[in-house]
Amino acid sequence: MKLTTAQALVAWMIAQRSETLDGREVPLFPAVFAIFGHGNVLGLGTALAERRDEIPVWRGHTEEGMALAAVGLAKAAHRRQVGVATSSIGPGALNMVTAAGVAHANRLPVLLLPGDTFVSRAPDPVLQQVEHFGDPTITVNDAFRTVSRYFDRITRPEQLLATLPQAARVLTDPAEAGPVVLALPQDVQAETYDFPDALFEPVVHRVPRPRPDSRTLDDAARILRTARRPLLVLGGGVRYSGAGAAALEVAERHGIPIAETTAGRTLIPHDHPLYAGPLGITGAASANALAAAADVVLAVGTRLQDFTTASWTVFAPDVRIVHINAARFDAVKHGALAVVGDAEATLRELAIALPADWRAAADWTPRATVVRAEWDAHIDKLRAPTPGAPSYAQIVGAVNALSDATDYVMTASGGLPGELVGGWRATGATPTMDVEYGFSCMGYELAGAWGAAMAHPDGLVTTLLGDGSYLMLNSELFSAAFAGHPLVAVVCDNDGYAVIARLQEGQGGAAFNNFYADCRSYHARPPRVDFAAHARALGCAVFTASELGDFRAAYRGARAAAVAQRRPAVVVVRTQPSAWTEAGAWWEVGVPEHLSGGPAFESGKSRQVRQLRRD
Repeated sequence: MKLTTAQALVAWMIAQRSETLDGREVPLFPAVFAIFGHGNVLGLGTALAERRDEIPVWRGHTEEGMALAAVGLAKAAHRRQVGVATSSIGPGALNMVTAAGVAHANRLPVLLLPGDTFVSRAPDPVLQQVEHFGDPTITVNDAFRTVSRYFDRITRPEQLLATLPQAARVLTDPAEAGPVVLALPQDVQAETYDFPDALFEPVVHRVPRPRPDSRTLDDAARILRTARRPLLVLGGGVRYSGAGAAALEVAERHGIPIAETTAGRTLIPHDHPLYAGPLGITGAASANALAAAADVVLAVGTRLQDFTTASWTVFAPDVRIVHINAARFDAVKHGALAVVGDAEATLRELAIALPADWRAAADWTPRATVVRAEWDAHIDKLRAPTPGAPSYAQIVGAVNALSDATDYVMTASGGLPGELVGGWRATGATPTMDVEYGFSCMGYELAGAWGAAMAHPDGLVTTLLGDGSYLMLNSELFSAAFAGHPLVAVVCDNDGYAVIARLQEGQGGAAFNNFYADCRSYHARPPRVDFAAHARALGCAVFTASELGDFRAAYRGARAAAVAQRRPAVVVVRTQPSAWTEAGAWWEVGVPEHLSGGPAFESGKSRQVRQLRRD
């Protein structure tokens, strides 16, 4: 079949299918996000236009935003579907590097197709080409190499025959899932080749379920049998495997309390008697208390990053860790017994290997309910109405109360992850939260919500963000409005980068360059952003609030408007700048060992912080 490189790539994407967790067959690539420019408009752009009825193409307004939308789509689809983003060469390509980092850190599959310079080099240097003085083969797309699971530059059409199966492998393998980048030189996109018909035969990708080594599984069962105070920690891998039910069965049979990581949030209904809450710095004091007392931790499908482990202080020093993970890279961390395999399949086999009469200590199992009740009471106090601007905890509580079980909630950076992870109470049977805290990318909240809205049509997507994130990246609000994808964005305006100010001042530093009041300006009264007017100008329905009661009414109105008008609805609310939910966990940060004693620091407080760090 004589096709251009671009036509062959598009035909291959259309032929790829995927099986969802509930067994439905869907397109592996349900959406392409595109900004066309020189380097992709004639080759890939023409090929997409020819097949526009078979693969939807959505117009974006920043390349970073489009790629982040693809990341949000993958998370909401539980890694069973993959968003595609394409750009021109130069700045268009480089704009997607941050999104590739988000996908890489969070183990989420995306396919990025940046345009590239001419392989022939005949017209060099072309517009937007960055010339490397010592190596003419280097282009800006080489910047993707450090944030890609798989990278290739297609310099001949026939290279697709070897590369595309490898791309599909990485995008659908739970052990390797992450960003695939295929750099497409603009002359090669237009070249033709006689491709074999077999390349375009429909393929249904079913996520593999590798079984663990039987000897290692026996070792895991042996360690667990010695435990009197076991704790089950569920991560994102449980979500992507569809292993929530299997994990709950093991916990119920043996009386094991359960904690969730950030990526594993909403796997377990909040009122389950074994649920201790979310773990770590942005988690709950209840889960952290059990983690500190546990003698064996069964971790499933987690990266065990520093916010989950409180920089590895949340567990007892002598704890034994058994780690079930599809990726050996994660399973071996911190001396854990690495049980490499699919979460669902491995938990089923572990259930058989464990003696039916083995249970956690009789006084340990009910502690989950006791400590979570204490945490719930604490959250209830934080959510209680107060005069004036509401806190983040009150905003999260109101959204939680007014959301349906099938709705989907998101955030990414600043102080809101701590409020959402620590305070949200899940009611449904499927995971419905995306807290991008692997990369903590400001701006993901709006762009990712656009992609999530495509992949989660059965419930309304609500994304929560601060004023800093809104200003960082907001153009995909217009993309969603133009395309007709409903979602609700709650913009919490607290006058600056409040959570970083909290870190700065909490470690002994003086207020500097975070809140607007502490930033340099030639104006006695610097201008303020009118977020409501801005969101309205981007085509959104807009609601405003200044107190908690106002916010509840505004959020109800936004939900109704988003669905009825098929566009984003934005709620702008002034919030308290210094009220936080504290989980009582440690986080290792780089506190200066020497201070000048100048006005930038409070030396006495800094000495105290350093002493606490040593202790």
